[in-house]
Amino acid sequence: MKHEQLLEQMKSRMPEKRFIHTKGVAETAIQLAKMYGEDVDKAEIAGILHDSVKYAEKEWLRSIIISEKMNPLLLDFNYELWHAPVGSFVARTEFLITDPDILQAIEFHTTGRAGMSKLEKIIYVSDMIEPSRKFSGVEFLRERARVDLEDAMTNCIRHSISFLIEKKQPVFPESFHCYNDLIQREEK
Repeated sequence: MKHEQLLEQMKSRMPEKRFIHTKGVAETAIQLAKMYGEDVDKAEIAGILHDSVKYAEKEWLRSIIISEKMNPLLLDFNYELWHAPVGSFVARTEFLITDPDILQAIEFHTTGRAGMSKLEKIIYVSDMIEPSRKFSGVEFLRERARVDLEDAMTNCIRHSISFLIEKKQPVFPESFHCYNDLIQREEK
């Protein structure tokens, strides 16, 4: 399926503001893929599909997590996390994406994980810094992304964890594992 067709399908699945975000993530992912030697086509597809089920019914998301035997711990955390793993499932079953790196980039774009691939990092960072994002610190994260992908990823996951802690929200364990992995790799 051509990228324009994928984008068109996303348009009907989400409000205009989220569609603008989706296009921004795809465009940012293309830029970062070119900068860091990643497959541009994969980056664009993952960027387009990353929020494909963001607006799906909560109970449907829950049913997919259960029926597909996804990490049951997800159900103990905010349902805002659920669209990422279920989105990976939908990318595989509905959009017939078979590339495991694209599927993992979609699956972990909200939590991160230890041992992320370059594409996973590109999608995680792109989701946080795309042009329509407006939060304190986003310019710093954008600058880091232009300089060093690893440093950008470390700063993005740090920002995400700090935001959740500040809001007194629970932090999914994969995010801590992601942060710890990145810090330990920096030390080596």
